[in-house]
Amino acid sequence: MNLLHHPLWLVGFRPFFLLACIAGALLPLAWAMVYSGTGNLDASPVDALRWHAHEMFFGFGWAVLGGFLLTSTKNWVNIRGHHGAALALLTLAWLLERLGMAIGGDWPVPLFLLSSNLFLGSIVAMLVWTLIRYREQDSYRDNAFFVVLLPVFIVAKQLMLHGDFGAGSEMTLALFRLAFLVMLERTLSQFMKAAFQVQILRQPRLDMPIKLLGLVLVGSFLMPASLGAALSLALALLLLVRFVFWKPLLALRRIDIGIMYVGYLAIAGQLLMSALAQFIEPGWVGSVTTHLFTFGAMGCVIPAMIIRIAKGHTGRKVIFSPLDRGILYLMLAALAIRIGLPQFVPDLYLASIHAAASCWLLAFGLLGWRCIPMLLKPRIDGREH
Repeated sequence: MNLLHHPLWLVGFRPFFLLACIAGALLPLAWAMVYSGTGNLDASPVDALRWHAHEMFFGFGWAVLGGFLLTSTKNWVNIRGHHGAALALLTLAWLLERLGMAIGGDWPVPLFLLSSNLFLGSIVAMLVWTLIRYREQDSYRDNAFFVVLLPVFIVAKQLMLHGDFGAGSEMTLALFRLAFLVMLERTLSQFMKAAFQVQILRQPRLDMPIKLLGLVLVGSFLMPASLGAALSLALALLLLVRFVFWKPLLALRRIDIGIMYVGYLAIAGQLLMSALAQFIEPGWVGSVTTHLFTFGAMGCVIPAMIIRIAKGHTGRKVIFSPLDRGILYLMLAALAIRIGLPQFVPDLYLASIHAAASCWLLAFGLLGWRCIPMLLKPRIDGREH
């Protein structure tokens, strides 16, 4: 059997959700060890904080975003999509980047630059080309936001690794935030209709300003602090207004949908905290603003999406088993431990990092145990992809 004909290479979510499960389990644990001094990154070409931020956003985060977009874009424009050798090469590029970030400190500069840019440059080019080439048959006209934001990830990555770390991190978070806002806007309306047979508010005069403000805030580090804070506050308020009309009390009856509403609220909360930090000193313990997004939005939304896509796109019914729901509760526990515990007991800050990382290890370990066998096998409904 030709290895490139293996089910793993049929569609983008398969290899990259597999990698996301592994990265989600191991990367937070690795950081907890480094932060506490029981591990080191002596062979890395960057300092420990840059490594941690880069690996969570461009390692774990882009494994998820890449898998989602490789799968979604083909459906949006109704084409076969990238598969086979193209997916295998992207996977190798992702693995090479992880290797270079971990032990590439002594590599020749050209080799490290190749390792750190090959994956993102290639996948962005493939995704943008797909959306531009087939734009006439695109189901979503607002995919122009992806055409704009995806290449900007490359700029943010360079800033994070080689320039102003604070600006690069802020820019990267804003890019992921915009991608999440677009995806939640599309998917939650579908999920609520399927689960409860209800429609939630889709009002272009509200949805479009939300996305435009999200796009503008990608460049917030270039603005006066007061302007960036005002725009962040405006976006947070628009999100909260829309949230009221999205039937949250109904959604929270089911953990598989309710946890995505938690992620939505985490985005609004992160914006509010960023805005308020420009005017008052909140006195939070730890980098709460950043981790409210990474634990609250990424940590809560991503496992639910992986379960839903892995089942639905392999021909299975999208039903969350008790174990699936347990995974989601573990991620909620990680959020509470990482953000909440240190505010009440500051002396437990280091313990909270280890405990939250352990929740990710267990949750993504279980997620991989549940989903990876599905990703490695053909669809059970007889369809090819």
